[in-house]
This record gives sequence, C-alpha cells and structure tokens, in this order.
Amino acid sequence: MNKKRATILEVKGLYKHFSASSGLFGLANRRAVVKAVDGVSFSIKQGETYALVGESGCGKTTLSRAILRLHSPTFGNVLWQGRDITELRGVQLQEFRKNVQAVFQDPWSSMNPRMRAGTVVAEPLVMNKEVKREELGSVVAKLLERVGISAAFADRFPHEFSGGQRQRLAVARALALNPKLIVLDEPVSALDVSIRAQIMNLLKDLQEEIGISYFLIAHHLATVRYLSDRVGVMYLGRIVEEAGSDELFTRPLHPYTHMLLAAALPAKPQKRKKSETVTISELPSPIDVPEGCRFNPRCQLATDICRVEEPSLVEVRPGHRIACHRWEEVERLSKGVGLLPNNVKSKKIPTD
Repeated sequence: MNKKRATILEVKGLYKHFSASSGLFGLANRRAVVKAVDGVSFSIKQGETYALVGESGCGKTTLSRAILRLHSPTFGNVLWQGRDITELRGVQLQEFRKNVQAVFQDPWSSMNPRMRAGTVVAEPLVMNKEVKREELGSVVAKLLERVGISAAFADRFPHEFSGGQRQRLAVARALALNPKLIVLDEPVSALDVSIRAQIMNLLKDLQEEIGISYFLIAHHLATVRYLSDRVGVMYLGRIVEEAGSDELFTRPLHPYTHMLLAAALPAKPQKRKKSETVTISELPSPIDVPEGCRFNPRCQLATDICRVEEPSLVEVRPGHRIACHRWEEVERLSKGVGLLPNNVKSKKIPTD
C-alpha cells in the first residue's frame, strides 16, 4: 500500500508584476505593467516531479525565481512545508536555502572557471559548514561518483569537462546539502541528444534512490513526458491546464496544449497528417493581456464568452484542471493530439 505523499511546496495565488515603460524612449506610459506571473496556484509533493511548459515569455522562469526567493511576489504566497518563504529569517531561511537547490540550463555560466571540480562541488558544504575539513575530500568523492564522474577528476577545471559532465557537476553540487527539492531550469536543452538521455536517466535514478522532488521547466516535451509526474501548461502568466503526465499527453483538453503538442516534432515527420500541422499567431505582450480568455485571439474555437469572460482553472476530472470555456468541445473534436481544426495561417510555434 502506497503512503500518501506529503506536500512540501505550495504556490497559492501568486502574482509577480514588473513596472515597465513603453513608447519612444520609455516616456509614453510610465505605468505599464508586465504581468509575468498572474495568479498561479499549484503544489509539489515529496518525491514527485512537477513540470511547467509553455512558450518563451509565458512566465516560467519568473515563477522559478519566486520559488527560489530570488523574486518577491507582488501578491500571493510560496509556502515551504506550510510556511511563507518571505517570512523566513536567520536559521529558518538558511534551512530553506539548503533544502531548495537549482540546476540551470548552462552549467558553464554557473561555475567559476578558476575553481577545480572538487572545489565547485564542495563550495556549498564549506559555506554552510556541513562537513569537517578533513572529511571534505571523501564527501566530494562520493558526490562525484554518485553522478557518474570519477573522483580522480576532482582536480580538473570546468573547461576540461564535456557539456554533459559539467551538468553532472551541477547536479552533484545541488545534491551536496541533501536538498528536498531541486529546481531544474531547462537542465538538458543545451545538450546533445545522447547526453540529454544520460542526464535524464541520472535525474530519474537519483529520485528513486533518495526520494527528491523536482520542479522542472522545459521546452522539450519528450523530456517533460519522461521525467514528470504532473504537468502544468502556462500561458501569459497563468496555468491553463494541469494534469498527470500521461493524462495530459494523451487527453489534452485545452486548445493551447493541443497546439504545443502538435508543434512538437513527431518521431516520424513524414507520416504527419496535414491536419496535425498547427500554425498560430505571435504570443501577445504580457503588458497588454487580451480581455476575456487570454488565449482567445489565437484560438480557433473562441466564441463571444471567450472574448469577455476569463475562465477559471477548475477540476473537470480527478487531478485534471482546465481553464477553458470550450473544453468539452475540444474533447469532442479531439481524436488524437493535434487534430483540432486549423484555419489560421501564420507563424509556427517555436520549438526546440
């Protein structure tokens, strides 16, 4: 009998807005607001991977920075084990920092090129005084071995490693403090396909071994499907669909999710049907969010209600939330991913 997983992180009604000037030399409208994150709620349980997908500019990275406490919310809360992270101070803040680590897209830019690999991995341990100096070498060696790097390479500099090896170093550094959650911001998108698979398998193995949780941000949908337990689809600062990974990839209910999935390159492109080719217009500006459903200018199924009333994110099946007035029509029309009617002739969704 499986034990119920405890919620370790909860995002509740989170907003993050930035002031932005617009017009010539930024003088026309000093009150313009970029709604990067605009009312997002979700939770992450112990030992699971929650993934967030969406086009560039939808607010994914801003949301991850709020979770890491690199941005302060405009409104709303990020709760770590039930406590608002903006209220943490002193020892409690230090514990939060230790428990929530990050691995970024480009490990090269997040490492000091003058530090040797062993020093890079040891840095969090030294800063937090977690290990006695005489034990540091053996602890670092174990961390390197855990991520598939020989301890004999501890004296090498980052430039002496391949891209995949540097990402393994980044994972080892993130694991140094035994965190409960790692934020993965495009962790494999800069890697070759074969190396990408190795890093994904490493992340999977570590999760099974130590029960760590991941918050994954990715464009590559195959990566998301392989790694995630649950997926949120983000559009112009809001989550428009959320479901278990298998459910979302086989029975998507939002037109935007269909477009993202249909735009992804299939395993056999020559067999793609004409009806599966999805072309849509440019992403609207987060400064000028459309009235009603914010996806309505790009949606082929939009009606009058979509243009005046923004849909709420509601649970339509167990574990499946959707923000769409027409989701039942989407389900009726869908005979497979990407089979919605397409009459829009414009630019394709950018994909990896």
